[in-house]
Parts: sequence; structure tokens; C-alpha cells
Amino acid sequence: MLHYVIVRVLQGVLVIFLVSIASFGIMQAAPGSPVDILIGEAQVSDAQVEAITKKWGLDRPWYEQYGTWLKNVVTGDFGRSVIRTGVPVRDMVAEAAPVTLRLNVLALLVAVVIAVPVGVIAGIKRYSPFDYVSMIGSTIGIAIPNYWIGLMLIIVFSLKLGWLPPYGSGSWKSYVMPVSVLALTEMAILARLSRGATAEALSQDYVTTARAKGLRESAVVTRHVVRNALLPIVTILGYRMAFLLSGTIVVETVFAWPGVGSLLFASIDRKDYQVVQAIVLLLATIVVVANLITDLVYAYIDPRIRIQ
Repeated sequence: MLHYVIVRVLQGVLVIFLVSIASFGIMQAAPGSPVDILIGEAQVSDAQVEAITKKWGLDRPWYEQYGTWLKNVVTGDFGRSVIRTGVPVRDMVAEAAPVTLRLNVLALLVAVVIAVPVGVIAGIKRYSPFDYVSMIGSTIGIAIPNYWIGLMLIIVFSLKLGWLPPYGSGSWKSYVMPVSVLALTEMAILARLSRGATAEALSQDYVTTARAKGLRESAVVTRHVVRNALLPIVTILGYRMAFLLSGTIVVETVFAWPGVGSLLFASIDRKDYQVVQAIVLLLATIVVVANLITDLVYAYIDPRIRIQ
């Protein structure tokens, strides 16, 4: 087990390294420059432009810029924002991360609490009206883009009814719409997965044996069906973290949510290299750690699995 964890950690470090190189290269290849955004429409001389470029190290080759950034990251220094002049990137990310974390945790909890029971019940009562309604609802949830749902919620609950604020994170009401949008897609996927896993578990020999022994149906479902149906659900939760985080970027932009997603979107638009690199590194690390934890939990739930 220890050998497996060490190998996975090393693989994760390699993945993070490659992701950071790719994101840095894409930002370098994008048209425009942070200096152009800093200057704006101000009348400056070529000497001033050269001084600004040199101050931020933008006159050096990209590999030197990346090497300097990587060396600083190892020491915990993510640099300073080009656009918000002099503000440490670490402070900007630390300010936005808790907001995004709360949003994602709430959305995932809502999705799991609602979707898993719905999927299990649909799997037990296959081809019933409940099964048909839940699966139609999950199909709609997967098919509709989350940004469209967000805009529709703003129109209905903010502009028409005036029940919820359309933007910001000032009160608990501000969480309702963005959490609902993020949770909707996850609920649709988890419900379908739970239904399929439950239906498959019900057809296994151990369920037939348990019923033949005289176990009550509730005991068969809770002890045998649900436990085994949880295996693919736990597996997919780790991988869904990446999609949830990417969805957060869109949702935070729609609802003007002051989190990591909005910060990343604004930083890409303004070519603030340091901020983009820090956020990409953070998101890649979260995905790698989530996948590692998922594998370990998977082995714990199913004693038959032994990670070599």
C-alpha cells in the first residue's frame, strides 16, 4: 500500500508539472501582453514601456520566466499580480479560495444527499413511474448547459420574483442559485450511476443467496445492494471534482461570485500570468489529491480489492 501511495504521489507531481508547463505555454502564445493592459490608452514612451517590461521580467525568454516562477513556487512564493500591481498572488488566491470551496462543498453535498437515494430507489423500482420520472429529469439535467440554467434562474428568481440576489456572496440567499446550478448536473450524473449500480447489484448471486437465507428485503438492500452500489459512485466522485471545478468557473462568472473561478477568468482576460499559473496549479493539485483519496476509499469499501 505504501509503495502504491508513493508511486501515485510521484505520478501526481508529474501531472501537475506538465499542466503548469502547458498552461504557461498557452498564456505565452496568446495574443497581446500584460504591458498593453497596464498601459491602456496612456501616452508613454518606448523607454517607459521597456522599463515596465523589464521590471516584470517579461523581456526574458519564456523558459527563463517559467524557471524563475517554478523556483519561487518551491519556496512558497507565487509572485505578485501584474494587473493589481504589487499585490501578492498568494493573498489573492487565499481570499478567493474559501468562497469557491464553500460553493463546491455545498453543491457536492446537495448532489450526493439527493441523487444517491433517488438513484438507489429508481434501481430497486425499475420501470416504475418513479424510475421513469427520475431518469427523464436526470437526462434533462445533463443536457442543459449550466450557464443557461443560471441565467434563467436569475431572470425568474431575481428579476421577476425578487426573492434572491442575482450576484455576490453577501448572505445565505446568495448561495441558493449557484449551488443549485452546480448541484443539478452532478445530481443528474450521480442518479443515473446509482440506478445502474443498484440494478446490477440486485442481479448478483450474493443477493439471491441472501434472500434465500430469509433476510428481510430491507436488510438485503442496505447490507448487500447499497454497499456494493457505492463502489462506482465513490470512484466517480473523485473524477467529478475536475468537472465541478470547471463548472465553478462558469457559474461564478454568471453570478459574479468572488471566487477562484472569477479570478481565473479575469486573470486570463488580462494575461496576468502569475495568477493564472497559481490557480491552475491549485486546481490540478486538488484533482490529483481527490483521485488518490478516491482510490484509497475504494479499496477500503471493498475488502476484495487489494492495491499492489
